[in-house]
Amino acid sequence: MIKPVFSRLTGAVRTAALGSLLGAGAVLTGCAGMPGADNGGMTEMKAGGHEYMLTVTRPNKLHVVDTETDKLLHSCDVPGTFGNGSIAISPDGRTAYVLSNMMEDVYGIDITNCEVTFSAKQSYANVQVKTFISLAVSADGKELYTVQNPVRKHIDRFETMPPRLAVYNTDAGLNVLPDRTFPVDRRITKIAAMENGEVILGGGDIKAINPDNGKTRLITPLQNWERAPDKWVPPDAFAMHSMGEHVGEFIMPYFTIRWNGEPGDESKADFLWGHVRIDLKNGDVESIETVPFEFIVFNWVTDPNNKDVMFGSFNQLSKHNLKTGKTLGVHGMEHTYYNINMTQDGQKIYVGGAGNTISVHEPDNLERIGYIQMPGDMSTSDLRLSVLE
Repeated sequence: MIKPVFSRLTGAVRTAALGSLLGAGAVLTGCAGMPGADNGGMTEMKAGGHEYMLTVTRPNKLHVVDTETDKLLHSCDVPGTFGNGSIAISPDGRTAYVLSNMMEDVYGIDITNCEVTFSAKQSYANVQVKTFISLAVSADGKELYTVQNPVRKHIDRFETMPPRLAVYNTDAGLNVLPDRTFPVDRRITKIAAMENGEVILGGGDIKAINPDNGKTRLITPLQNWERAPDKWVPPDAFAMHSMGEHVGEFIMPYFTIRWNGEPGDESKADFLWGHVRIDLKNGDVESIETVPFEFIVFNWVTDPNNKDVMFGSFNQLSKHNLKTGKTLGVHGMEHTYYNINMTQDGQKIYVGGAGNTISVHEPDNLERIGYIQMPGDMSTSDLRLSVLE
């Protein structure tokens, strides 16, 4: 059995070089191909809607996995030190935008040839800018969104500055500056772009912002919901990873408690998983709590063939029916996995993060049908589905 390498969230990481080819407006990073690769170490990729699973490993490489063969095709060097592995994908599936350099820089990488076609260094002068997870690409692929959390470094103190949504033009090339910025709330991590042009902001409450003028609206409250405090505990949302591209949705899982007796009487309480699920095409919103809090789940993904069925992962891979609240299946994992995703046809589940292996499962009975060895630790990285046009 392959021995997994477990995540270390701190420690030294190596810096990857950008290289010297800047005149053409793009940078060709190092690319390690698998056996059978074509010239340049690249493995030929299929277009026409073929699906690939993307992730990032330490020291800082973007990996392309073919979902048809469950083989690692090739790996692209990501400039800078490892960030947290956040990935946003262009609508045509060709460009992966990766948060790098300790969550300060963004690089757009062509997954077919490892060429860096976009870069944005968000820090400047004495202002250090961090982006926590929040990356998204507009539905037309023309804009990239990040939530910036700036801190000005004075000689004698740090000055925390207001967070902001930064809007970049994706065709602007390298060393791009924001086209415009707008103030946003603190504590925003997961974001997603909707078909109507708005950007979902996943924070204490879930809001939407118009990236043209900065106008925001409330989609649904979480920390500020209006349920009776003697009946409900305000939700504790887990906004760590982005997924849902296989069905075109944004999903925010959370934990809450329903007091059926006196507040604090756990013997009569229901401990529940809930979620907010938003359809990125039509904006429909679902907020529901039905799944018993029986074990930890880091993330949910929806079954493309049945929206009432969801899958979760952490120390177990689990399957749940939202209408009945019943757990339909549990498969114990050999170690912790942070992340989960699926193919568009719902025939495969991929579970990754927190180590150097991706576990592939059949959705009906959750049995493992594949095991992909990665060349490094995925740590907190996303596991994103790219549909290459």
